[in-house]
Amino acid sequence: MRVLAMAAALAALGFGLGGAGAARADDGYDLWLRPRAPAGTPAQVARRGDTATLRLAEAELRRALPAGATLPVVVATAADPAVVAARLPLTGLGDEGYLVRAATIGGRRVMLVAGHTDRGALYGAFALIRHVATGGVADAALLRSAPRLALRMLDHWDNLDGTVERGYAGQSLWDWWTLPDFRDPRYTDYARANASIGINGTVLNNVNAKADSLTAPYLAKAAALADVFRPWGIRVYLSARFSAPIELGGLKTADPRDPAVAGWWRAKADEIYRSIPDFGGFLVKANSEGQPGPRDYGANHADGANMLAAALRPHGGRVIWRAFVYAETDPEDRAKQAYSEFRPLDGRFAANVLVQVKNGAIDFQPREPFHPLFGAMPRTPMVAEFQITKEYLGFATHLAYLGPLFAETLRAQTGRGRQDVADTLTGMAGVANIGRDRDWSGSTFNQANWYAFGRLAWDPDLPADRIAREWAAQTFGTDAQVIATTSAMMAGSREAVVDYTGALGLAHLMATGHHYGPGPWVRDLARPEWNPVYYHRADAAGIGFDRTAAGSDAVAQYAAPVARALARPDTTPERELLWFHHVAWDRRMADGRTLWEDLVAHYDRGVGYVATMRTQWDTLRTKIDADRWTKTATYLAVQQREAQWWRDASLAYWMSVNHRPLPAGVVPPAHDLHWYRAQSFPHAPGNPK
Repeated sequence: MRVLAMAAALAALGFGLGGAGAARADDGYDLWLRPRAPAGTPAQVARRGDTATLRLAEAELRRALPAGATLPVVVATAADPAVVAARLPLTGLGDEGYLVRAATIGGRRVMLVAGHTDRGALYGAFALIRHVATGGVADAALLRSAPRLALRMLDHWDNLDGTVERGYAGQSLWDWWTLPDFRDPRYTDYARANASIGINGTVLNNVNAKADSLTAPYLAKAAALADVFRPWGIRVYLSARFSAPIELGGLKTADPRDPAVAGWWRAKADEIYRSIPDFGGFLVKANSEGQPGPRDYGANHADGANMLAAALRPHGGRVIWRAFVYAETDPEDRAKQAYSEFRPLDGRFAANVLVQVKNGAIDFQPREPFHPLFGAMPRTPMVAEFQITKEYLGFATHLAYLGPLFAETLRAQTGRGRQDVADTLTGMAGVANIGRDRDWSGSTFNQANWYAFGRLAWDPDLPADRIAREWAAQTFGTDAQVIATTSAMMAGSREAVVDYTGALGLAHLMATGHHYGPGPWVRDLARPEWNPVYYHRADAAGIGFDRTAAGSDAVAQYAAPVARALARPDTTPERELLWFHHVAWDRRMADGRTLWEDLVAHYDRGVGYVATMRTQWDTLRTKIDADRWTKTATYLAVQQREAQWWRDASLAYWMSVNHRPLPAGVVPPAHDLHWYRAQSFPHAPGNPK
């Protein structure tokens, strides 16, 4: 289903809307939910029914809608007798869909906000607020939508000591030390923001889990958060450590086939549901990067997942089992290992198990081809995992709008009929970029990635550029120049990061551990697949990883039409060329340049795009509040400096390998390769060590 009036509202954004002059001071805390209604002039809003969620919907509409609308607003559920009598088109909306339209309810003409459940009504309230905030007229609203994906979830890689793995916005939002007694108001504001974009689940703790998360004191803390989140339609999940029966239960094994192990998990599930009746379930990282799992005992992933699923099934809980696996003992191409382990298990997972697959087969790189598991397990519910936090895209300081990255994966054709990746999914999970920073995500523009994730999880067909404009209007106001400029900056920002970190299918070129900055020269790490040289395989003759039948044959994991296209350099998209092929430096590209010339041009284009964003942002100095303008301007300067660093260090290294001069007129790196290799950043944020 689609929000019928959104196209018209966004057309209004483009423009003729007023709003000149600098905005009020704004520290970014309000996200895209800035107060709208003038004080003392609330809109006419009524509620039919009395649940905590309906009361929230009513309060949100009163807070945000301007006074003066002709029609009063009524929030209700489809079961209300007056709504039933109106005979409205509410079929097909499911438990979470909504209808917002003018209707006669109880004998008077109103703007009705309704859903089959109070959660649907809450989502409808936020849809009407978004409609008005992006230039729509409340009285003219005609909005009908239902989520395409059932599970829309944030994964927090938050640790019990308050640190956040790959987090760049300060300490964890969860203050485990003061929970369950003190329930920080930020927990409510967090839930409210998620509800406004349709997110309905949150995993509280790191996938590299500690067993302590499942002890009684920490379950009480999780229960306190669940109480806060519940009225907003959000269920709590926990990452479970597979070896918890040993560490907490005193058992000598965690073998999923052992009856004592299964019994321990059943008792633990019973304990959890006594304190969190609507607990969502477990997220599990097993047999990956040192985490324990069923393969430690000769069992497979289905054995492990199904044992946990049996413990949760009586309570309606689910197991979300991550497919991010690779082992140092497996010499196979790392890009192939998840498919090799999971594809044979299709149909063997319990009904309440969902397999969570990263968008690409390596690890959240600035660009990866879509994961070959999408569409390859038709009998297994699947969740796509994206990284909202920018581990490989410049941390918090680089402006990189990820809407195009998410959409690129979701709309990729699997080669199985007309099926795109989104067609294969039951849910989407996003590794959160949220911390205790006042602006939640480390910078204003990082908020757009949280927003875009939620909007695309609800409707994977939404255009990324439309989401950008929608976010900008709600975040900065409806000034035409501001929306046009900010959305233009965002449009190519992710591609710019690809250009200055590794275009044409290059990936995993970052420095060791913290993943901050370039390190294409790294070759001395303990495991081959941790080294950038493993991925680019550059030598004097050429560059790229051969994944054809002559190499690792990873292309064979895709459906036949896709595999055929990827098997030849001439039919592989150039943006993914070096991911699948080792090609000569002097290969002719589509633009007539050699590969070397084209690669150099990409680096320069990426740096140039950042310089252009700085110029564009400068034009908004008088139209953006000083705090957000200054912080963004500062970060753009940092990004330009670091983009230049990436460009120069990378070119210095490639020239040391291919022994080729730079194309005529290209500015050489500022330093020699030794200088770049000597740079050290031992305390970069987000590093798990």
